[in-house]
Amino acid sequence: MLDLELLNTLVCVVEEGSFTRAGERVHRTQSTVSQQIRKLEESVGRPLLLRDRTGNQVTPTEHGELLSHYARRLLALSQEAQDMLASEVELEPVRIGIPEDFDARRMSAMLSGFVRAKPGVRLETVSGMSADLQRKLAGGELELALLKREPGSSECLASWPESLVWVRGEDVALTDAPIPLALFPHGCIYRQRAIRSLDKAHRRWRVAFGSHSLTGIQAAVSSGLGVSVLPTTALLPEHRICEDLPPLPPSELALVTSGSPLNTVQRALVDFLRTEIGGNR
Repeated sequence: MLDLELLNTLVCVVEEGSFTRAGERVHRTQSTVSQQIRKLEESVGRPLLLRDRTGNQVTPTEHGELLSHYARRLLALSQEAQDMLASEVELEPVRIGIPEDFDARRMSAMLSGFVRAKPGVRLETVSGMSADLQRKLAGGELELALLKREPGSSECLASWPESLVWVRGEDVALTDAPIPLALFPHGCIYRQRAIRSLDKAHRRWRVAFGSHSLTGIQAAVSSGLGVSVLPTTALLPEHRICEDLPPLPPSELALVTSGSPLNTVQRALVDFLRTEIGGNR
């Protein structure tokens, strides 16, 4: 195994071209620097430096130049590791829950922006239905979560209203037959909105398609498999709004915490999401 201290000395000698000047950089005497280089040469079994007759100027051999190149990379990696270990707060994972029925591409783009801004952060995301994410928050498995819920149903760090609409495919016409629905699983507020509004209006319905995925529901609507309830932010170009179905009250996207105090990085993620989600609605 290569000794990092010896590698650092080699880099200094190669860059300075002198044992004396290299010794000043590493705070060692000229003789100590020379001994370290000899020890490194013995370790790798190759001559690494060429000395002139006066001993004042040295140049790297081909192997010395090659090893100094790797030495710089190893020293940089070692410094990076030390810096990361010194940043204890940033090493704590940030665990956030994301609704299954949220636009995955949009959320991935937002979170990748946060990771680029905070490269030392270890971000862990969990996808699931809002009811499941609430249970994980209560169980301490998450620090933060975005939830789809009834507006103002409890305290939160931030919230954004969601306008809901009925959507169908381009060539879908509604008749007196039971309305085919493309729905998320039980526990989803969009599903609840759809069924309750139809029942209240005494409109017949049937479940034609079910999926945990927003992409799946969007595709089912586009292909004409079923009618669904979606937020206006999730509509695709080929979707058409159904004006003749019962009106839908808005839902809410809320950023909530487990109740434990947030550390610096977690608070930074909260501030980031407030800006990103608020600016894209």
